[in-house]
Amino acid sequence: MLSVEANERLTRVGPGTPMGELMRRYWLPIAPASELLLKPTKKVRVLGETLTLYRDKSGTLGLIGERCSHRNVDMQYGYPEANGLRCPYHGWLYNESGQCLETPLEPIESRFREKVEMPAYPVREIGGLVYAYLGPEPVPVLPPWDVLVWPNAVRQIGVAEIPCNWLQCQENAGDPAHGVYLHGNFFKYVLEYEGLHDERVHDKNVHRAYRGAEGGLGLDSIYARPTPYGMEKGERVTKARGAPEDRESRAAYVIFPFYTRPGGGGIRTELQARVPMDDTHTYHINYQMYAAPPGVEAPRQDIVPFYEMPMVDDNGRPIFDYVLSQDMLAWWSQGAVTNRSRERLGTSDVALILMRRMLEENVRIVEGGGDPKNVFYDRDEVGEIIHLTPRLDNRRGEGRGGVASYRAMYHLGYDVDDGDRYGPAMPLVKELMQRAQDASAAATT
Repeated sequence: MLSVEANERLTRVGPGTPMGELMRRYWLPIAPASELLLKPTKKVRVLGETLTLYRDKSGTLGLIGERCSHRNVDMQYGYPEANGLRCPYHGWLYNESGQCLETPLEPIESRFREKVEMPAYPVREIGGLVYAYLGPEPVPVLPPWDVLVWPNAVRQIGVAEIPCNWLQCQENAGDPAHGVYLHGNFFKYVLEYEGLHDERVHDKNVHRAYRGAEGGLGLDSIYARPTPYGMEKGERVTKARGAPEDRESRAAYVIFPFYTRPGGGGIRTELQARVPMDDTHTYHINYQMYAAPPGVEAPRQDIVPFYEMPMVDDNGRPIFDYVLSQDMLAWWSQGAVTNRSRERLGTSDVALILMRRMLEENVRIVEGGGDPKNVFYDRDEVGEIIHLTPRLDNRRGEGRGGVASYRAMYHLGYDVDDGDRYGPAMPLVKELMQRAQDASAAATT
């Protein structure tokens, strides 16, 4: 459990709050770049601030204040020009630094515009995601995490606005044991209740619900270890507790402070980001990357498309029949900001406890004027790619016990168990997986 005061320190994210100041030391993903192809302006909410993201006609990205400095018109309704965003009301033009460039209805000789500016923050694009930096100078390097820049791959981006505090989402990454029930037994119950079991479960040795439920067989303990970029954790099973062998398995890698990179099924890997919008809302990004194995060429993809990951169906009923929807249930059903002083933690929560400790330690580092974990300033030291564990070129297409992962077999219909099923890139993904299967078959004949 945490005291009410300790919980406040880790959950409140507005300007001047301990966690808000920590988060402002990082580049935060705020939108898929392809969303600006549909409409070149977007209102964004991040760390308690409401801002306007836009791309002008020259291709420059900008993140400026919500409202025009003249008469407070909402700038999401502005229109892009060659060098900035123009207010629709009286035509005041702002560039990406927030500086007003034109006040067209003022006298020609007026220099009034030079005194007008609005808040603005640096923005960058990597891997089809737009990132913003809301912190103090100097501006750090935007980290090239492996999933964002891996070559010869297909990508898509699932987004959702979760009605709860960011930490409830991120703590899921510090809880490797939940898969036994949430993605196992509960998943089976949902399929049975919805009358989908026989339609969806073709092979119990592969289906996520059954593999998840079996993950608790022989569970002896949970382990958690700090790593250079965050934390790794997993489960230990033993023959003494009923497992066929003594074994230690790794669960999703936690990238400090708001990412997790779950292990893939060979081809598929994802990067999840839990970006605090404010104290009670989280912008959740499920960045899905499907990498072609050696000797296989991925289908061409001109842009990284995005889609919204639904939490309710057309009748307003919660959706629970894909893996991330089950996670989202666990997050928002705790309430807007859960009261951690009422928790009763057990031995299976060791990774969760370590995660909270790391957050508090880094909050204190920032309070003391230092740089927290994963803030980099030397571009040469960072390099072109940051490899995590396991390295993407060392992945295998197997799940527990050598059984093929359903996430390597979307082309055989297993995409229906993941939120990926809603994604516009799924035809390309299935084509890639079929190519990989054909290449593997050819290599064994």
